[in-house]
Amino acid sequence: MASNISLHSILLVLIIITLYYKVVVGWVPVITDPTKGFVSQRLNESNLVIQRPYDVPENRRYRFDNGVHKLWVFNTDKPHSIISNTNPRTEIRVKGYDYSSGVWQFEAYGYVPCGTSGVCIMQVFGSAPPHATTLMLRVYNGTLSYYRAPVVAPNIHDRWFRLNVIHDVEASRVEVYINGVLKYEGSGRGGASHYFKCGVYAQNDDSYYMESRWKNIRILKKCD
Repeated sequence: MASNISLHSILLVLIIITLYYKVVVGWVPVITDPTKGFVSQRLNESNLVIQRPYDVPENRRYRFDNGVHKLWVFNTDKPHSIISNTNPRTEIRVKGYDYSSGVWQFEAYGYVPCGTSGVCIMQVFGSAPPHATTLMLRVYNGTLSYYRAPVVAPNIHDRWFRLNVIHDVEASRVEVYINGVLKYEGSGRGGASHYFKCGVYAQNDDSYYMESRWKNIRILKKCD
């Protein structure tokens, strides 16, 4: 009997230690609600402006079906404007919620099919020179990263994920959450005005075909 009690006590201690290391030390990610304390802003079709290669109709690079925005582009495509020298893109540019102060958040569910690589799928546009953006989330060979590094989430292909990006202008801080888990936090890049974009925007080492899908897009602002 004594040996059984002793064995049970040891097992209990081991379980407690394991749980401590998983939760406190970080073996198990802490899932939170990044939208807590934020207010969702009114968003309709007029706020979601499609930027696409200037020489093709919208329906050849974008489709909205059953609540899902599907955007695709080829690395041989033209820029979104005849006067632009930027890389090919098909993106949703959120209009009506440009901001220069406060704490703002982009939330959506994203999906990147296998084969799409060398592409920016979401950005916080606007920064101090010489940069153009405060944040870019790019996909390289199935890995989601902040620009080229660090890694935000591995194995991002062929699965829906919840993305939350928070930008605190005054504190010059950005945070990236995947499925409610904080995956990246870092400094902002200054700038007088900002807005959110998502879709596909070719970067270096881009694949021939690039695609991303988005649903349940929301823009939120932290309560004053």
